[in-house]
Amino acid sequence: MIIYYTDGSASPNPGPGGFAVIKDMKPAVLGGEPSGAHTTNIRMEGFAIMAALKDANGAPCKIHSDSEFWIKTITVWSLAWEKNGWKKKGGIKNLDIVMEICPLYRISQAELIWVRGHNNDPGNELADHWANQARLQHNNN
Repeated sequence: MIIYYTDGSASPNPGPGGFAVIKDMKPAVLGGEPSGAHTTNIRMEGFAIMAALKDANGAPCKIHSDSEFWIKTITVWSLAWEKNGWKKKGGIKNLDIVMEICPLYRISQAELIWVRGHNNDPGNELADHWANQARLQHNNN
């Protein structure tokens, strides 16, 4: 079983962003907004979970995230949005990520696990550290 911790960072929010995927307590994937544009913390959190799903490549895994928003988006809210042609009253923010991450999750063997952020969870703290490093690195390129 692969164990992941994911986190995203944008500072200011919106601003330069980065994300990190920790795999077996080591940095595995670091990145930022693909376009290089300023971004939000929420977008970076989504990209981090998506990167973990891609890294797992269908293998059984547990993905820990402090983004309750993304876990609910992927496992609950998106089901109705998809039935409605990816529409909801008021629109769907970050639809580009939602439409890519949801099918990845549904064919995966991943379990999404919410962890409280900044609560001394070693994996979450490591993901937070590396997401900030990715943001700084992405901002300097």
